[in-house]
Amino acid sequence: MTAKATYSVHPSVLMVRKWVAELKEKTGRSLEEWLKLVKKSGPATEKERREWLKREHGLGTYSALWIAERAEGKGTETDGPDAYLRAAEAYVEAMFAGKKQALRPIYDELLRLGLAVGKDVKACPCRTMVPLYRNHVFAQIKPATLTRIDLGFALGARAAEGRLIDTGGYAKKDRITHRIPITAPGEIDAEVKRWLKTAYDGDGA
Repeated sequence: MTAKATYSVHPSVLMVRKWVAELKEKTGRSLEEWLKLVKKSGPATEKERREWLKREHGLGTYSALWIAERAEGKGTETDGPDAYLRAAEAYVEAMFAGKKQALRPIYDELLRLGLAVGKDVKACPCRTMVPLYRNHVFAQIKPATLTRIDLGFALGARAAEGRLIDTGGYAKKDRITHRIPITAPGEIDAEVKRWLKTAYDGDGA
């Protein structure tokens, strides 16, 4: 199966492309012009550059972050769909490399189940986890330790029951509010599938 068939473009890619297109109009400089300015006149480190862009040039947090990243040659994976999808494959390979390689069969099965729960499900890998989207993130697959994957769910204020563990996410206004720890493929049972479907249904239109 190809990367494009397995993974979908993360919503942040469209956000960044829109930002790049509107940057000149909103700030008076294009991305290329900002990068030249940062490299010529900005501080030495990425962190200092972020603060400098906000303080001296009035840029917002995300604009300062993205410009400072790109000045370091980072963040280019969100520049377009093809770049992101190449990076997505690399993220997953890195997540389950080395001592976490034994977790890969668990991940593969959870990903298969997540994508099968509805035709509109999208898996959009990040560096440390793989969120599953419908309209929003309704679940996420995250290698938590060398021997455990946490399957997280967006279940709102629901009380924890069965194998569900409350993450404290609801009180912190996080999307992921509950998780089920999984250490072997055999633990992916009817309860796991039920909560996946519940979280998916809860993110309907």
